[in-house]
Amino acid sequence: MTLPAPSEKAQAVRSMFDRICRRYDLMNRLMTLGMDQFWRRRAVDRLRLRPGQLVLDLACGTGDLAAQAASRQTRAVGLDFSSGMLGVARSRRIESAWVCGDAQNLPFGDRTFDAAVSGFALRNFADAGAVLLECGRVLRSGARLAVLEVDEPRAALLRLGHHVYFHRIVPVMGKLIGDHDAYSYLPSSVAYLPTEATLFDMLARAGFGQPAKERLFGGAAQIVTAVRN
Repeated sequence: MTLPAPSEKAQAVRSMFDRICRRYDLMNRLMTLGMDQFWRRRAVDRLRLRPGQLVLDLACGTGDLAAQAASRQTRAVGLDFSSGMLGVARSRRIESAWVCGDAQNLPFGDRTFDAAVSGFALRNFADAGAVLLECGRVLRSGARLAVLEVDEPRAALLRLGHHVYFHRIVPVMGKLIGDHDAYSYLPSSVAYLPTEATLFDMLARAGFGQPAKERLFGGAAQIVTAVRN
């Protein structure tokens, strides 16, 4: 699949998520064999939250991570630029505030949040470095950031199996639920992911230290964490 040009990416991604919002959670469960919920819990665990803290779910989608944060007696705020995804999130009656906004220009004051988390969104941002700079701006000193994303296994056999599943089977699953284009884009969008070294450099430039990466499910997914200086 031909990926959208940088100048067209934001609008293309917004339109895609508005289109698939009602089927998004179902496809996530099917694509990951239900593991995505475990991964999300693990990402929120990495924030080391305390009751009463204010947590940002960045590019929140249908609100799974905000729900995980709220279940820990925190105050959650979910932000997304897809009105369709936010509509689904609101319908779930999660204890969270919902904001329609741009991750590259967050509508929040400096040092507002105690933690931030993002799930499967890094590769969809038009400028991941700009988003991380905004995260650095709105997080307080000592605040933790957790980024959950897909990844590629290191082992050759696992990498081959992952490639066949992600790039061949997932688009077919998407076609069966009515949106082949969207679920062809999502595997192809791995091309947008920065390398580990590049991502750690972006985090440092955004004011974060202590970067760490945890591989999940044989390397099919990753959680990257860092602490605001």
